[in-house]
Amino acid sequence: MLEPPTRYWAVVPAGGSGSRLGAALPKQYLLIGRSTMLEHSVAALLSAPWIEKVVVVVAPDDLRGPPLFFGHARVVVIGQGGATRRDSVLAGLQCLAAEVAANPTDWVLVHDAARPGLTIQGLERLRALASQDDVGGLLALPIADTVKRAHPDRSEVAQTIDRSLLWAAQTPQMFRVQALRTALVQHPGVTDEASAIEAAGGVVRLVEGERGNFKVTTAADLELMKRLLEDRS
Repeated sequence: MLEPPTRYWAVVPAGGSGSRLGAALPKQYLLIGRSTMLEHSVAALLSAPWIEKVVVVVAPDDLRGPPLFFGHARVVVIGQGGATRRDSVLAGLQCLAAEVAANPTDWVLVHDAARPGLTIQGLERLRALASQDDVGGLLALPIADTVKRAHPDRSEVAQTIDRSLLWAAQTPQMFRVQALRTALVQHPGVTDEASAIEAAGGVVRLVEGERGNFKVTTAADLELMKRLLEDRS
């Protein structure tokens, strides 16, 4: 019997408030040009024709997200966002359960709604390198700055950290659907998908990302992202 073809899916947890940005709207709905940040991030994933579907997970009371993607064949929006990123990602994986039932080794890419600077080059590199083994991997950047660990009061340096082996995690993070779901269920305290896979014993591959794929957290980040996307267009 022939093995079913390997497929790629995506989940975008988008249920956060983005309170650190200090905006009136959740940050994923702030405009960059004529589109919201969420639309830019989803469009970046859709630029890869090999991604079958993108599941956007918004808060249960979110009325802004669903209309943005009405009628889009490759996007589904579900109002099942949880209290944590992990809960929202699990909801997205559950949404895909019926479609991946025949092949639980399909890959899923989890991407931040606040990283609209993702490029098709980054996506292709992640797929090519992270799929070379059976676990998966994530986009990340080697840390270039000198890193200091502070004392608990954050007013003094406690230690300078060797940065030669340090990387800053980005997204997407790409893993087998069933393996990721199991890891997230078993390790509820994780802050990203790679941490769950690591806690489950998996060895995660680092794939070098891009500077423009930064997470928009502050107002200054938003202005920088606006300039970056304007330059690309």
